[in-house]
Amino acid sequence: MKMSLREEPVNVTSGREFVFLGFSSFGELQLLLFAVFLCLYLITLTSNVFIIIVIRLDSHLHTPMYLFLSFLSFSETCYTLGIIPKMLSGLVWGGQSISFVGCATQMFFSASWACANCFLLATMGFDRYVAICTPLHYASRMDPGLCAQLISASFLGGCLFGLGMTLIIFHLPFCGSHEIQHFFCDSPPVLSLACGDTGQSELGVLLLSLLVLLTSFALIAISYIYILAAILRIPSAEGRRKAFSTCASHLTVVVVHYGCASFMYLRPKAIYALERDQLIAVTYTVVTPLLNPIIYSLRNRAVQMALRNALRGKYLRKS
Repeated sequence: MKMSLREEPVNVTSGREFVFLGFSSFGELQLLLFAVFLCLYLITLTSNVFIIIVIRLDSHLHTPMYLFLSFLSFSETCYTLGIIPKMLSGLVWGGQSISFVGCATQMFFSASWACANCFLLATMGFDRYVAICTPLHYASRMDPGLCAQLISASFLGGCLFGLGMTLIIFHLPFCGSHEIQHFFCDSPPVLSLACGDTGQSELGVLLLSLLVLLTSFALIAISYIYILAAILRIPSAEGRRKAFSTCASHLTVVVVHYGCASFMYLRPKAIYALERDQLIAVTYTVVTPLLNPIIYSLRNRAVQMALRNALRGKYLRKS
């Protein structure tokens, strides 16, 4: 169902609402998209919550690696909660409105959680570096205090990024069209509705995104340079394979996460395209959060064992 609204030369900041056009151009396919996205979202939500619970219950998983994984699942869950339910509502009822303050709030939280994910992935890379390069000192270096500091820094960095992104965009006046060509308040489509010269704001968003993505990715790259050097020094092929297998899940998530994020936020404005951007956004907001528990469940034997124990009710019998 497509909602068509007349453009008016009014200032949205004076109290008007934005309207998500979402997938209105897909016509009758919207109900099919609703069914597909709802199934994916329920699987994502259930899987991430299950991962958190299993890691909490299984004492064998009470290590820094799985602590960071549980917080990554928590961050992904919060990220999707702020976006997917309203998107699903829009697919059923057509264009969904959101207030100016509500849009700014959604952008703040979605940007904050997305940035926190980047820093958590960097933290997980550092954890793998310590485990492989200095295994004898792993327990003493990755103590609970340092883990808590790294997690807190990740979420604090996310909040600062979200606040900066929101202030850069929402200090501008919004007038004319109040239709957002997207399914949530993401920075490119909202910024396109601003009045006047938005060049400085676009540059600010780009620099802020570059700072977060390149900094966190550089930390991951440095960690893996040392990890690769340490693995190559292992004499046996089996030893090298086992060492690398502990990083495979993390590397897979990193490639998917940074690939989508870079394409979304580091492109020139001239190559934006509505339907293609929505497809990438769906991958980033629906598919990527689903990959986290799937990849770690399929490639990690400890998590597989903990999941089997949970499904058999082992933890319930113990309690």
